[in-house]
Amino acid sequence: MSNAEFEAVTKTGSPSVLSPDQAISHSLSRAIHEHKLSPGIKLGEDELAEVYGVSRTVVRTALRTLAHDRLVDIKRNRGAFVAQPSPRDAQEVFEARELLEPRTAHDAARRATAADVEQLRRHIAYEHEASAIGDRGLALYLSGQLHVEIAKIAGQQTITGFIETLIARSSLVVALYWRRESAICGHHDHESLVRAIEAHRPEEAAALMRSHLVDLHSALDLSCPRAGSGSLKDMLTGL
Repeated sequence: MSNAEFEAVTKTGSPSVLSPDQAISHSLSRAIHEHKLSPGIKLGEDELAEVYGVSRTVVRTALRTLAHDRLVDIKRNRGAFVAQPSPRDAQEVFEARELLEPRTAHDAARRATAADVEQLRRHIAYEHEASAIGDRGLALYLSGQLHVEIAKIAGQQTITGFIETLIARSSLVVALYWRRESAICGHHDHESLVRAIEAHRPEEAAALMRSHLVDLHSALDLSCPRAGSGSLKDMLTGL
């Protein structure tokens, strides 16, 4: 894979034309996905306006968008904070994924074209590349996005929207409650899943997805969430 191809995939999902508030909400969402912004970190309007070179009004609009997506909590008279899912929230996120994603894997295995499978294989290669260069945040982001790509292949637009939201919430859950050394989906799990999709084996794809998600769920320790710390400006440097 060329450097140009790898650089391109790091921008996957970013529309080419964005309003200022959309660009900020996208940037902050990506930072949350990649664990560059920890759950509970305060998102000060003044600091964000300085970082992005925009007005507080633009920042406020972006934060409202993220609050709608449940990535940010806006607390009256206190400001905005990166969301901190409760243990119950964490359970519900993974229970919902365990209900929805085996179905999308099943339907993706029925509908996938050769081009779809090739795209999934490229995506896994990008995951490997991110891991190889030590960019754990990017690898985590790409790992989640593979699940979104499978839902898109299934052709279920409404469910894909739900899964995108659940993947974003999962990133917060992992940041708070994960207790394994790596929070990245196992490459072997993804490769086995893609092989089942390529072979048009829907039942196998559904079973693999279910097993994969149960394994991720079992790695959560809901008794002791990790606390985030650090300077917001430092966290956002380079975004």
